[in-house]
Amino acid sequence: MNYEIVVGLEVHCQLNTESKAFCGCSAKFGKSANTNVCPVCLALPGALPVLNARVVEDAVKLGLATNCTIARHSILARKNYFYPDLPKGYQISQYEEPICSEGMLHIDTDEGGKDVRLIRIHIEEDAGKSIHDIGDDTYIDVNRCGVPLLEIVSYPDMRTSKEASAYLQKLRQIVKYLGISDGNMEEGSLRCDANVSVRLVGETEYGTRTEIKNMNSFRNVERAIEYEAKRHIEVIESGGKIIQETRLWDADKLETRSMRGKEFAHDYRYFPDPDLVPVLVDDDMMHRMRSELPEFPEDRAARFVSEHGIPAYDAGVITVERELADYFELTLKISGDAKASSNWVMGEVMRTLKEKYLDIHEFGISPERLGGLIKLITAGAISNTIAKQVFEIMQQDEAFPEVIVEREGLAQVSDTGAIEEAIREILEGNASQLEKYRSGKTQLFGFFVGQCMQKMKGKANPKVVNDILKAMLEG
Repeated sequence: MNYEIVVGLEVHCQLNTESKAFCGCSAKFGKSANTNVCPVCLALPGALPVLNARVVEDAVKLGLATNCTIARHSILARKNYFYPDLPKGYQISQYEEPICSEGMLHIDTDEGGKDVRLIRIHIEEDAGKSIHDIGDDTYIDVNRCGVPLLEIVSYPDMRTSKEASAYLQKLRQIVKYLGISDGNMEEGSLRCDANVSVRLVGETEYGTRTEIKNMNSFRNVERAIEYEAKRHIEVIESGGKIIQETRLWDADKLETRSMRGKEFAHDYRYFPDPDLVPVLVDDDMMHRMRSELPEFPEDRAARFVSEHGIPAYDAGVITVERELADYFELTLKISGDAKASSNWVMGEVMRTLKEKYLDIHEFGISPERLGGLIKLITAGAISNTIAKQVFEIMQQDEAFPEVIVEREGLAQVSDTGAIEEAIREILEGNASQLEKYRSGKTQLFGFFVGQCMQKMKGKANPKVVNDILKAMLEG
């Protein structure tokens, strides 16, 4: 309890461009090994890189979204190191002149809001992949070489593992809202390295830090930081010293292990890439990128509350994912009922997505069809109970809800004669409950309503049932 944790994160965000950062090869994930390659990827003699303009635009968008200063002039540099999955022997990156700098991200935690400062966002190309789990040999897949990345480096402003996780989740939300990355941590689209140190509470100097790699989920980020902080404290308390190094997180053993000594900038021998011209961001690009920024979650949630009158909690849940918020608005456009639309999206839709491990774009019920289903409920054509049956059918059937209701004979019954007959039979068959009701146990009213709905297989109009039952009980 005498120590506080100090955390800064370095996040690599893979951009969802069609082609790579410096050549025309596909940047798609999951292709057969060593098929998305060309002379530029493989660093063959005479091959020259050409910067993908979309990479610059995405960097500017993220910089604007995170309150960064956008450099109108920046330099691409060579980061030199030798590793089997790096054919060139260097990565194209940025060092002295990054495209974005001095930004800020606001996060919300259980303890309240907090601003986390960003040192820089810079352009970088990815390296290849070494595969160690096929027999005794190591195999190299260079498909990923040249895939465009943005590296986002924070100041060491976070003090708990929860804050680090909240920061990473917020960053993932932003890149997905911008449409520049899918943010998939399991596939490596979003990769995080954590710089962790500890110091006595009240100290102003930072302790010696270690870098943790190989964390592929928010939970693992939290666990790795907590483990490493505890290890630091134990080493210090036993009289030892922390060694500045890079460590790997082992998710199976829930521990970190030493990987290599920590590199410094001079180890990489950065210098401007002689094959690439400076990156220039003019007024036209700045204006275009600003105009393409989406309405971000906080603003969208506030608008949903003020414009549509739904609770703040509903708005917060619906706007976590941009696609889900879009789905809600399209549903509302058809249904005309904001609260019913939010209830269905937060309830049946999100439940189905979770149970079937689907993203909203994979969901089989379009917002137009869900909005039509809600309209049938509000019009009194079907009950909520029947609507849930129709909802299940709609997941397997592309027909519109009104077609399904008609075809399956699920239309709501408002025929007073049929409902009166059903209620009469229920009252006659439950004489003891009827006597108790008339003796003052008025809560049995709900029992009689439920029996009637069950008898009519959920098709009876609830309002008509309530009105007729009330009249018959009081008669």
